Amino acid sequence: MNKKRTVNRVLSLILSLVLLVTGSAFSTAAWAGEFPDNYPDDLREIYDIPADLSGKTVILHSNDVHGAIGQYAYIASVKENLKKRGAEVILADAGDFSQGTPYVSVSKGKNAVIAMNTTGYDVATLGNHEFDYGYPQLVSNLCAANFKVLCADILDPEGKPITDPSCMFTTKAGLKIGFFGMSTPETLTKVNPALVKGLKFLSGKELYSCAQAQVDALKADGADLVICLSHLGVDYETEIGGNRSVDLVDHTNGIDFLIDGHSHAMMTDGNVKNPVQSTGTKVPTIGVIMIDNATKSIEDHFLISMQGLQKEVITKAITDKLIQEVNKEYNVVFAQSKVALNGDKDPGNRTEETNLGNLVTDATVYSVTKESGALKVDADHVVAIQNGGGLRAWVKPGSVTMNTIKTVLPFGNSISVVYVTGAELLEALEASTFSLPEALGGYPQTAGIRFTVDTRKPFAKGALYPDSTYYKPASINRVTIESVNGKPFSMTDTYAVITNDFCADGGDTYYVFSNAADRFDTGIILDEAVVDYVKKELNGVIDDRYAAPRGDVTIIK
Repeated sequence: MNKKRTVNRVLSLILSLVLLVTGSAFSTAAWAGEFPDNYPDDLREIYDIPADLSGKTVILHSNDVHGAIGQYAYIASVKENLKKRGAEVILADAGDFSQGTPYVSVSKGKNAVIAMNTTGYDVATLGNHEFDYGYPQLVSNLCAANFKVLCADILDPEGKPITDPSCMFTTKAGLKIGFFGMSTPETLTKVNPALVKGLKFLSGKELYSCAQAQVDALKADGADLVICLSHLGVDYETEIGGNRSVDLVDHTNGIDFLIDGHSHAMMTDGNVKNPVQSTGTKVPTIGVIMIDNATKSIEDHFLISMQGLQKEVITKAITDKLIQEVNKEYNVVFAQSKVALNGDKDPGNRTEETNLGNLVTDATVYSVTKESGALKVDADHVVAIQNGGGLRAWVKPGSVTMNTIKTVLPFGNSISVVYVTGAELLEALEASTFSLPEALGGYPQTAGIRFTVDTRKPFAKGALYPDSTYYKPASINRVTIESVNGKPFSMTDTYAVITNDFCADGGDTYYVFSNAADRFDTGIILDEAVVDYVKKELNGVIDDRYAAPRGDVTIIK
């Protein structure tokens, strides 16, 4: 069971795993490519999967699917395959299933639940993006779920968990497996704060105590194994508050395994060899946890690449229909791009100025200022900020569709304007670059501001912003604003910041904007503003002016 194989042997094992729904073997001729070179080493060599899995329970798991619903048919295929081998199979997800592509966002997450029902999920926890459409919409979506949804650390105004915190699965062999769910407290600032108002998100020591209480209750109820479904992640920005999955494991006792999400990591262990596993994002792999029923112990865990696997036909038919319905409306070409616009996270929109960030911020300025008299300040005092975490995909050279733009900007944000002093603008930039050179969702993509971030200097951590997991800078150490629209920057002047409603309401690291003395929402939808800008101002062509970032930001490393 634990003998590792070479890469060539891995291909054979993957192919032997995949059966058609009828049970016939998948032909080796169906393997069309080599094992990809860019996967981590733990995917180059996986463990044997015996033909006979009688006496075994297998937990399959995913995380951060982010609207890649076409991948669910692969997961369903693996689940059916392992059941045919005699295993009892539990299928779990660690959150962020209801946002990421138009295939789920246009239905406000409902299509994701439909697809998961079809795939045969048994249990899931909530990711921060499950709240993107508001708490009432989330409740409506979950009413349609045929799987259990668990979350222990998000509390309603009465102090009760918003879903069942835990559940117990008892297999036919009598094995009792307890699951409980934990979601990131960063949800407070990873979605529009107005959408989660009144909910409490536990963090730090309260998070650990909550988890320990769930473990103890499940053990007292006779659980042979306790599995945490966690949407906490291992990112640096999460480490600051001690809210990572590996922190949770370090500060609790009795968690036998933690299935993780949120940071899009692909890993089979935490950073200190904790029992933590995560499958990446948009299902490049599926996680496998092998349990022996006789010994009631986890004997193996690993990731399987989705590449080359067969799709289960029923799940494929249903997800294909959902995809086709969206494509019919949104796959209409409205422009051409001569350049590739950077949609990466790191290095990319969360660590540096990008040409995609330039395009989006230029579009927001155009959308608000194309009508004279829209703002109270002169044009040289108008700037734009877009949080890098809101830019989610590349725009590739060639045809550009609404589907393209809605994948880049999947949140349905509107454009807002906040009036702030120069000092408040500087605070926002200091707070939103605190983690550099590490990635941060709040990293500011800007228009109209030339500034420098000196990462050699420490971030001066002040008090936590209210209802946030981020800290107010105690002093301005790292950021210097050289100019605004070519004019000297003033700490006392008033600037109009054109941004999205998420940032205007204090999302990510932009708490200072939520306290702006004067602000308004334009009602202009962000993705529609980008389309309008490209069609009218760029005459339907994203040209060489966006071939590279324009050079507004200097980062000293």
